[in-house]
This record gives sequence, C-alpha cells and structure tokens, in this order.
Amino acid sequence: MSLTLHYHPLSSYCWKVLIPLYENGTPFMPHLVDLRDEKERAEFNALWRIGKFPVLQDGARDWMVPESSIIIEYLDQHFPGKTRFIPSDPDLARQTRMRDRFFDLHIQDHMQKIVGDRLRPAGQKDALGVEQARAKMKTALEMVDQAMESNPWAMGDTFTMADCAAAPALWYANAVTPFGDSYKNASAYLARLSARPSFVRVLKEAEPYFAMFPKG
Repeated sequence: MSLTLHYHPLSSYCWKVLIPLYENGTPFMPHLVDLRDEKERAEFNALWRIGKFPVLQDGARDWMVPESSIIIEYLDQHFPGKTRFIPSDPDLARQTRMRDRFFDLHIQDHMQKIVGDRLRPAGQKDALGVEQARAKMKTALEMVDQAMESNPWAMGDTFTMADCAAAPALWYANAVTPFGDSYKNASAYLARLSARPSFVRVLKEAEPYFAMFPKG
C-alpha cells in the first residue's frame, strides 16, 4: 500500500479528500495526527512545515502531496477509479475547479473563521470579523441555493471534485448556522451529499470526535 493520508477525522479539508478515496475504494493507510501531542506535531511539521491537514504521501513515487484540491487531482491522475473528479473537457475542468475553490474560499473559510473565534479566550474575540464572515457566508449560500435549483450536483448530473468540496463546507456551515427553510435548494443538496455512501462513511468515522467541535 503506497498511500498514507495524514489527517484528523474532524478536519473539513480532510473530509474533502476522504470522500474521493472512499468513492473509488482507493487503498490507503490513514495516519491520524494529534496536533495537541508535541511529538506528533513536530513530526507532521517536519513533513509539511505549513502544518495543516491533509497531506498525502505516495511511497511508491516518493512524493508528498499537500492541499486537498491538489490531492484530489493527484488521485484522479495516478489512482483513477469509477468516479472521475476532474472532467477531461478543459472548459468543464476549469468550471469544476472554480466551483471547488468557491466552496473552499467562500463557505469553508468563513465557517472556520466563526468556529475559530469560539476557541479564542475571553477578551480576544473578534466580533467584527465573525459578523463579516457570517455576511459573506450568507451571500455564498444564497448563490449555492440559486445554482442548485435544478442540478443534483455542483456540475450538473456528474459528481466531481466540486461536490467533494461542497460536502464538508455545507455540513459544517449548517452546523454553525442551521439552514432551516432559508436555503431549501442548498439544504436538499446537502441531504443528497449526506446520503452519498462515501460521505456517510466519513461522517460515521467522525462521530466519536464531534464532542470536540466547539459549540456556539
């Protein structure tokens, strides 16, 4: 088994990579890294000095691949399966990458700002930053709601890398600010994603760690 994934089960960006791994049944060795442990943190930082999840190691090629989108592209190229995550058509591939970045930058990042603020000690909260993040995330969710009015997946009828990004982004966004009936199409899209067997498995494996998620 040549692939090792350094990850944590609560990390949204790790979810994004686990989905395609499970989608295609790609063999890999999961390596859960506890960043609270100084030794494990030091070892992980020695591998990837940025110190952020996930990181994929390919022992057969002696290659280290960080960043969730790049990992998915690497898997699509070197470990293809029944589900292809990047369309072969250049225009569709570009649109897929754009949607992937949209979910990462305009939903996940703002969600993480809100969650990160909950971990700040008293007196060091960033109320303005959280307010701005919520407003930006609201705009992005409105755009998703409109886009998903008639599409089952982010790129239409085909499950792609964009959906791998959407699943953790929307799941955590809903946990931070429940959609309710505010975004019916986005809620229906999240329900479809949550029923996808690959994402069902990701959520099941994360369940034991949900108590660590900071509540509002």
